[in-house]
Amino acid sequence: MPVREKDWATAYLGLGSNLGDREGNLQRAVAILTATEGIEVERLSSWYETAPVGKTDQGWFLNGVAKIKTTMLPRELLLTVLAIEQRLGRVRRERWGPRNIDIDILLYDDLTVNEPDLAIPHPRLMERAFVLIPLAEIAPELILPDGRRAGVAAASPFPGQEVLPYRGNRC
Repeated sequence: MPVREKDWATAYLGLGSNLGDREGNLQRAVAILTATEGIEVERLSSWYETAPVGKTDQGWFLNGVAKIKTTMLPRELLLTVLAIEQRLGRVRRERWGPRNIDIDILLYDDLTVNEPDLAIPHPRLMERAFVLIPLAEIAPELILPDGRRAGVAAASPFPGQEVLPYRGNRC
């Protein structure tokens, strides 16, 4: 009997770093994602320099978004990105504090998950320019949880949130 090929889901991951070699941290995270069985990185946004949100007394972030295909279920994908963060030396000291790497599951197909340690869509997705702008770059027609297209949502005003194109190299 032939083995059934695994089903693939589409997910979007937010990536960020504001400690150390920010660009290198992001590049290493993308390389590990790419090398992970059950994940295919389909598209990667440009990197963006972004002012910190939530806890503002820290350095600026470098942020981007990756569109992936995955055979992993949401919980398995969460455990995988947490393991990648740990492998890259992330230490969780304070909420919204400085970090060398942050990988968040933003969307996973049209699925909604509300568990204590896993929320999909990401609960602050629609509030954050540093997520919506790179998301709109790679998927402007994507319909978001509020019914708007990503390109429309990213064009909304975000008072107090600075997002600038990164002038360094792209991976």
